[in-house]
Amino acid sequence: MHRSISLGAYVLAVAALFVIGVSADETAVKLTSSVKAPGQLGESLRNEANVAVRKGLDWLVSSQRPDGSWSDTNFPALTALAVWPFIQSDHPAKAEVIRKATSFLRSFVQKDGGIYRDIPGRKGGGLSNYNTAICMTVLHATGNPELTTIVQNARAFLAGTQHFGDDEYNGGFGYDKDTKRAYTDLLNTYYTVQAMRLTQDVEDKRPAGEKKADINWAETVKFIERMQNKPESGDEDSGGFTYNPTDPKGGPFTNQAGKIVFRSYGSITYAGMLALVYANVSRDDVRVVSALDWASKHWTVEENPGMGQEGLFFFYSVLTRALSAAQVDMIQKPGKDFVDWRAEVVKKVVSLQKIENGLGYWMNDVNRYWESDRILVTAYSLMALQMAMK
Repeated sequence: MHRSISLGAYVLAVAALFVIGVSADETAVKLTSSVKAPGQLGESLRNEANVAVRKGLDWLVSSQRPDGSWSDTNFPALTALAVWPFIQSDHPAKAEVIRKATSFLRSFVQKDGGIYRDIPGRKGGGLSNYNTAICMTVLHATGNPELTTIVQNARAFLAGTQHFGDDEYNGGFGYDKDTKRAYTDLLNTYYTVQAMRLTQDVEDKRPAGEKKADINWAETVKFIERMQNKPESGDEDSGGFTYNPTDPKGGPFTNQAGKIVFRSYGSITYAGMLALVYANVSRDDVRVVSALDWASKHWTVEENPGMGQEGLFFFYSVLTRALSAAQVDMIQKPGKDFVDWRAEVVKKVVSLQKIENGLGYWMNDVNRYWESDRILVTAYSLMALQMAMK
């Protein structure tokens, strides 16, 4: 495993490629050859990525409805995810796209502070936690001060959905607390942790005397840790994460001790790693290091490790966000080969873009986790490219 490689360490690893110049005060190290520094995309590849992003954003502009929405209007998170890449862009239609999408998202604000649509009779209801977490994160990212109260109320709503009980789900978050069942999972917990961390500054804007909203971070971390496979799971799964205590999305197996264990898989491992970082767990903590070790041993951009093509584009989006947050520039595969993960992800995602009338979109032929939805998959792909280029 190779984490957060400094320029000096990388130079020692590939010394023949570099010439180092040191300034007079011996504190500034600079690259004087034409070889790019670790973690920096080459100019040609960056240009390819920028073209793909522009075509993808253009396609989303052409697909946005007059009311500001995209995709299934029962789930506002799908519109929020689609508008998120515009917030990170300089697209000429950015302001108008965000204005319309924001107006649409505001129409889903409920009296309880959540941002969702109630769907009676549906398993998981209106996915109130999932929708609220994503929508509040994106609304906050717009930087619009008029949305501060909405985000504050959404934080209070999410904090109230944390599950506490004498069971294995304790400390986590599920799709909808109103289902009145003990259920939480790492995906919803990741989205909630991300939302609460990225919007935390709105708590300083509450009126004096108003109670601040937050989750129980210690119990959340305990839940995340329970979803991480331990060494007794075996070398192939140790350090990786699973979805929840009862749903083996990656499949179950029996370890050497005769215990049934759920297999680790890529997208949820990166989600678990990122959730730990958002929860202020040190990047040198054994839980983060173990997750990175699993990621290194199973490195690939050809599939979502352990899941094949299922959830592939969410995998790209959470991988880039997690490795950036963990400050990892290079991945060391078994055999000590170093991989520039940004370059590999960008090359793969760009190659998967479909061009139609000069516009670009992405889709997954395997329709699990809603990935036949071109809007959703295009949003994931754009976010992955944008994060890899930072």
